[in-house]
Amino acid sequence: MDDPTPAQNFHSATAGKRLRIHGSVARDLGIAIVSGRYAPGDSLRGEIEASERLNISRTAYREALRILSAKGLVESRPKTGTKVSARVKWHMLDPDVLQWIFEFQPNDCLLESLFELRRVVEPEAAALAATRRTDDQVVRMGRALDAMQEHTLATEAGRQADQDFHAVLLEASGNPFLITLTSSVGAAVHWTTMYKLREAPVLRDPTPDHRRVFDAVEAEDVEAARAAMTDLVNMAFLDTRGAMLGTPTP
Repeated sequence: MDDPTPAQNFHSATAGKRLRIHGSVARDLGIAIVSGRYAPGDSLRGEIEASERLNISRTAYREALRILSAKGLVESRPKTGTKVSARVKWHMLDPDVLQWIFEFQPNDCLLESLFELRRVVEPEAAALAATRRTDDQVVRMGRALDAMQEHTLATEAGRQADQDFHAVLLEASGNPFLITLTSSVGAAVHWTTMYKLREAPVLRDPTPDHRRVFDAVEAEDVEAARAAMTDLVNMAFLDTRGAMLGTPTP
């Protein structure tokens, strides 16, 4: 294959810069929406005005709005322009939307709702995994657990291992619909952890909670797996709420 020409390199760099610009604008607008600075029904600035104010091209601004539209945060109509959508239309489990929510302090109701979802999904996924897991999945869960223990959640490697553990657990459920929630559950785990680290550098070690889930799944003990995962999610909620209130979990 021929090496890229200078013109091709310039085009690639320009396209990459444009992507970063509209992605950055989408992020800023997304945070403004989920934080309540823009309320449902509010109109966003017109394309010309917004692009001039932000000093970006109209194309970049349109691309940013397309990103937000795809996540259900805004809707555009010919005569009314672009407005913030009702929250029931937001794709709350989109990894980017979850990240934007945790850029600021989410309210108690929103935090509880996220963990309610995890209580509905993950204990049953663990129960299914206890009956369906393969030897390979047990090995990968154990490897992730060892990495969590070695690196801790204070490091990127430890946080990745935590996400890997939850991802393999959902995979082990054998349910294709549950498996599609992997990126959403992973994002919830990651961003609540990042939030806790931002608010309180010293975290309670959650590895023993994960170890109990692992032991139950490995032993094919359905009830123990369900109970252990319920306890894990409940403790994660207390840790996150404690970080919000400045009262770390003992």
